[in-house]
Amino acid sequence: MDLLFRSVRVCDGGGGPSFVADVGVDGGRIVGVGRGRGARRVVDGDGLVLAPGFIDMHAHSDLALLRDPSHEAKAAQGVTLEVLGQDGLSYAPADDRTLAEIRTQIAGWNGDGSDIAFDWRTVGEYLDRLDRGIAVNAAYLVPQGTVRMLALGWEDRPATDKELARMKELVARGLEEGAVGLSSGLTYTPGMYASDAELTELCRVVAGYDGYYCPHHRSYGAGALRAYEEMLTLTERAGCALHLAHATMNFPENEGRAPQLLALLDAALARGADVTLDSYPYLPGSTTLVAMLPSWAAVGGPEATLARLRDDTTAAHIRHAMEVEGADGSHGVPIDWSAIEIAGVGDRSLAAHVGRRVPDFATARELLVRDRLATTILQHVGHEENVRAIMRHPVHTGGSDGILHGDKPHPRAYGTFPEYLGRYVRELSVLSLEECVAHLTGRPAARLRLPDRGLIREGYRADLVLFDPATVASGATYDRPRTLPTGIPHVLIDGRFVIEDGRRTDVLAGRSVRRAPRRG
Repeated sequence: MDLLFRSVRVCDGGGGPSFVADVGVDGGRIVGVGRGRGARRVVDGDGLVLAPGFIDMHAHSDLALLRDPSHEAKAAQGVTLEVLGQDGLSYAPADDRTLAEIRTQIAGWNGDGSDIAFDWRTVGEYLDRLDRGIAVNAAYLVPQGTVRMLALGWEDRPATDKELARMKELVARGLEEGAVGLSSGLTYTPGMYASDAELTELCRVVAGYDGYYCPHHRSYGAGALRAYEEMLTLTERAGCALHLAHATMNFPENEGRAPQLLALLDAALARGADVTLDSYPYLPGSTTLVAMLPSWAAVGGPEATLARLRDDTTAAHIRHAMEVEGADGSHGVPIDWSAIEIAGVGDRSLAAHVGRRVPDFATARELLVRDRLATTILQHVGHEENVRAIMRHPVHTGGSDGILHGDKPHPRAYGTFPEYLGRYVRELSVLSLEECVAHLTGRPAARLRLPDRGLIREGYRADLVLFDPATVASGATYDRPRTLPTGIPHVLIDGRFVIEDGRRTDVLAGRSVRRAPRRG
């Protein structure tokens, strides 16, 4: 054999009791779980836990994987697979016009891409680009907002029959080329302009390919429960599997209301719905500052948004919508500027704002205009009891929602998975170790319908993480968000060490992971 982990505590990703065994690896596959035999290399697992590689169900590494070969933010956490194309906004499928617009719109998530050679236009071409070699594996969701941008631009109106047919064709092509499902950002433009009827038609396409729908739904604030129920109803009508993105109950209106969300999920599961969700183990949210604006301010695209912000009369209407009415972009809740912290800017001359709270609309307006919408924020609106209740649910999976760009990113980008293991398992006992590992491995692999990942079984791919349950912890904090975790000495993809003795190797073992047919 190539490698043997000797006398290691195995958490196999299935959620059952852990056990001590030898685990053998050869040719990139697990070849034995039990008593080991000879191997070219032996790793002593005494006191350590061997688990399947962690799967980040909500990642924003669409350009970071191409920009940064080391990608330590995820590799050092034990992440071996990320799901990209989130929140309905990413870089494929695209044409030249759409690509330019999307690069401006989500510059706060990924940078403006000036350092990237955008030598793809289709989903398949983007996945082929990943296959040249990346730090960790990546799956992709067709982004519904980008698809709508291609079909009818930035207009807030129903799609015509011809436009809907084109969107369905684009979604189908993306799935045929390997995407695992469809994402939406229903508080982001232009995806939020889609009606339920339009989304249902797209979900029927997804269901035909045995994929899943992953919506950032229409509200995480004043209308959160209605928004969750809307997605459940829509996907049940379409016969489509549903995965709820960053399933939180935030803002003062939702304190203590996680049990109501979980009751909705349980009722849907009892009806036979195929539903899962992901969450991150932190309280603040993270997004772009421009996302807080009312949707009408973004009609026509980024340049039209900037023009409205520059106009004093229109800016006054935007301010009223945000501070008095509760804009749809800010989840229907009148905005509390004291909860908004600047996390990153595109224009280096604005760097002094990073780490500061936004005092008022005038400051936010100035930042958006000068930074050309590239400003990212932390939004301090979460509730600990809701976070704990949601992560206990049996259909829960882990997702970082980590934005890697910016001067002061959310620490979840570098710390989500060790935070689960260190804080919520070891320190707080919210989950047992075996349960938590299943939430981060076997359960997301089942959602992605991966036939040979997510479990420690003979014949499965050797995507593995070895960690110390006594010391594993997130090093990332709000003050030092790029600090790497501790207690994770080894991470392997296809049996190759991407983290070895706690250090990043030069191995680029990651590739695209494309949609697989249903098993059985």
